[in-house]
Amino acid sequence: MAPKGRTFFLIFFVACAALAVEHDRTQGKKQDFKYMTKTLMKKCQDKGYPRPQMGLLKTVFARSDVPGKDEDKDEDKDQPDTPLTSFMNILDSVVPGGGSLSRAHPGDVDKMKEEMMNFSNLPSMIKKMRNSSEASACYMKAFVASLCWKALTKKGSNNTDSDDYDTLLSGTKPVVLDMPSTGVNFPEKLAKKDVKKWAKMLREMYVDMREEKRAKVLGWEKEQITQNYFGCTTMPKSDSKSGEMQRCKSSVKWLNSDALMTLGPFLSYLKAADLDSSPKEVLQEFFKSGKLKEALGPVRRMVPRFAKRLLQRLQECCRKEEFAPHMEKLGMLVCYYNPPQNLTRNLSKKLLSLLERCDDDSYPRIKKLKKYLANSMISNVNISQELQELGKSITSLPATTLSKIPSADLLKAIRKYRPDYKWTRGQKRALLRKIVGSKKCKDISREELVGLGSVASCLPNCILKHVRASELLNDIEGLRNISKRMNKGRMKALLQGLYKNTGPSELVKKLPENLLRCMSLKSLQEANITSWDQVGGKNWTREQATLLMQKISKTIKFKFSNRMRKISTVLQGVTCKMIEKTSDNDVPDMVRSITSASRLLSKMQVRCAARRLFARRLKGRPDFFQTITEEEMRDIPMNFLPYMQPEEVMKLPDSVCSVLLDKMEEADPSSSSAGLPSRLALTQRALRFLTKGSSTSSLAIEDVERLGPFLCYLPPPQLQLMDSGVRNYSLETMASCKHIPEKHKADLIQLIKKNYGPGSTWSAETTEALFPLLASYDDCPVDLPFDKPWMKDLLYYLNECQSCKSKTLRKKLFDTIVDNKLDAARRKRTVSGRNDGSTTGVKVPTTELIEELKSNNVFWEAAQLKLMSRETFTETVDTLGDVPDFRADQLSVLSQKAIEAFGPLSQMTEDEVVQLGCITRGFSNKDLQALPFSLDTLEDIADCDWDDIQVK
Repeated sequence: MAPKGRTFFLIFFVACAALAVEHDRTQGKKQDFKYMTKTLMKKCQDKGYPRPQMGLLKTVFARSDVPGKDEDKDEDKDQPDTPLTSFMNILDSVVPGGGSLSRAHPGDVDKMKEEMMNFSNLPSMIKKMRNSSEASACYMKAFVASLCWKALTKKGSNNTDSDDYDTLLSGTKPVVLDMPSTGVNFPEKLAKKDVKKWAKMLREMYVDMREEKRAKVLGWEKEQITQNYFGCTTMPKSDSKSGEMQRCKSSVKWLNSDALMTLGPFLSYLKAADLDSSPKEVLQEFFKSGKLKEALGPVRRMVPRFAKRLLQRLQECCRKEEFAPHMEKLGMLVCYYNPPQNLTRNLSKKLLSLLERCDDDSYPRIKKLKKYLANSMISNVNISQELQELGKSITSLPATTLSKIPSADLLKAIRKYRPDYKWTRGQKRALLRKIVGSKKCKDISREELVGLGSVASCLPNCILKHVRASELLNDIEGLRNISKRMNKGRMKALLQGLYKNTGPSELVKKLPENLLRCMSLKSLQEANITSWDQVGGKNWTREQATLLMQKISKTIKFKFSNRMRKISTVLQGVTCKMIEKTSDNDVPDMVRSITSASRLLSKMQVRCAARRLFARRLKGRPDFFQTITEEEMRDIPMNFLPYMQPEEVMKLPDSVCSVLLDKMEEADPSSSSAGLPSRLALTQRALRFLTKGSSTSSLAIEDVERLGPFLCYLPPPQLQLMDSGVRNYSLETMASCKHIPEKHKADLIQLIKKNYGPGSTWSAETTEALFPLLASYDDCPVDLPFDKPWMKDLLYYLNECQSCKSKTLRKKLFDTIVDNKLDAARRKRTVSGRNDGSTTGVKVPTTELIEELKSNNVFWEAAQLKLMSRETFTETVDTLGDVPDFRADQLSVLSQKAIEAFGPLSQMTEDEVVQLGCITRGFSNKDLQALPFSLDTLEDIADCDWDDIQVK
């Protein structure tokens, strides 16, 4: 064997020697190859991938890859192909149904490790699999990934040939992405050259990683950097992995150019204080060279405090005017950039283009800045070219500006843009006048209609009802684009036009998803649908799925099978009765089908499936849960476990708890009812295993991580017993909980106050970590430092987090925005020495405030709304009209403001009624009857929380 082969032989020997590793008792987690491979193969099975074909397996596991064997010798031909046999044995334990090869050699993979050690051409296998589809190669990649991971994370891997090392590293990707976070234990110490290779691989996977895994990668890479370059560790002394190495001093400038390149997009997970560990000249060179923009390329969101601190460090290089030409190198940071007032036209154009990646709702200044820049670009000298230069930012032009642009130029620009741009109601009205002119129901050709893109969503129903079906159905992509932002009423009008010359069966075949979901049940009933293949690959509503399930079952007896995964949305129509009638032999297929569609199914459907599975298991084996094996536990979907009885949970043996913890770590808490008593039981059973029956004082952070979302069910007294570092980690992790038992809430707040002190003294980091948890309460139970300058940005950031949304958070955001504006106005008066006699400290709605608050305008008091000027109401009526949940006293004020602005109700035009939107709820029932509502207008305000009497 050549030297290169001997080196790899040693690495593979080390990997295979890990096959029989026992439990890691500290974390209760198996670290062996077989366990890891099964976990990854189960992911393949959950995706519905079939077993790989034997022909492909024999190609990948070719005998020529086994050194020391001569294929021309008969004695070698009789010997088993050990790697393939080992693969098949593991595959059979996950996906039953193997061929003759696996039956011929049923020995356990652990017993074959001596023969496995002779198989040394793993890189060749990886290269062969690259040309295979994901479905066909998934199980093989799982097998190879586990081997590669074991090989590269064991001592001795540093001597591997460079090309082989790179190939092996590419083979580990399934482990990084699909194993639970605590199951991914990166190498404790790597050589500098290998750190860079690992970092490159991890950067490539950033987009596909879960949040907690990104944070883990950052911690590991930071530790590798400090150990390799500075000979110190960032780990606490209490961590056993820190060894004898000294702790890094705060003065160590570890964030050098190599570190910045190594971290790449993981930079965005650093704390603001970490930026002080980067030398000024290094950070600025990293920025000016364009490497920062490249590093932040995959990043979509950053904590505002970190982003602003990084931007501040970068701007230390020069004055504002000198910095502006470099703004294209900011990447995601451009969303926090505050440009100078005197930008040139070219720089304004460049900045506007860069700001397209910034969502208006996520950054408080962006919408105002885009509007300012867009208006500055329009000079009416060369309007056609200027509109082309605006690009997506045309949506930042106010309706008054759009209405002044010649129709031909405006329509030409619109046709060039993406179909999913968002327009306000006011903009849509202006565009509608440009499109249809005075003839509201004119005919529009297919080319004109498709060219409108998302603007088609504001067309009157009378136009949509007369579209030519034959032309439009031949342009499915165009049809999808124009209907993307249509409300349900307009989609039904469009369907009405398509129905005229096309039967329902043809529409089922051709309609894009959003229109298909609007098809009436009557039309679906009339369609010639007789097989499951006809409805597969389409996204049906629950009502449609129920009808289709009943319709097809009349001609084809329903039976759970692998093909059901292809019609997952139709499974929404499965009844509990159908699940209960599943034969014992078909239960495994039923479980796989329900699991694959679980995000679409109701909790009742999942509950019925779980009960059927448990009944099948308990049949003839009453002690199933006491004697359950690892394989049987692995076969139970996580969203089924909360439907076990609490006493059954507590009887689970220790031998299956490692599998249980893996499931708990990656569980989706929304997949079962939050109040199920077994959630508490599962948490306590896992704790009993992790603590070996002792108190929670013995838990480490790694143990807490294993609980996943079930940490949310840990009683405060058990949190109190934890070591302080573990307790802090637990409380901050619980900030992402979607449900905390009501009986725990009061004690949890007391523990937080005791642990962190008065909320008014909290740092930005502490507030950022805990506020989502506090926002889940009806009233914020802690007096937080809302007067701090960083609080507004933090509230905006948290408001965009779906798991953090709450009325408490919205109200605090409202108060902070309004109070900040008051303080700014007060400071301005103080600096100018001006005293205009206005009342200070009074909260008055202004145009700027209303536009920034959007739906949070609902928190104005009626008395404050009375102070709003007529001019402000007229300028902001579109924004106020979009708020669906104003109270009766607020609506009374706003409806009066409408009369002051537009005149008596009898004189209001339909256009003005459309502008008022949800404010029309404030008029009496008699007045509503007098308003000039059209069907189009009623559809636009259908979601305004009308009461039953008003609807009538």
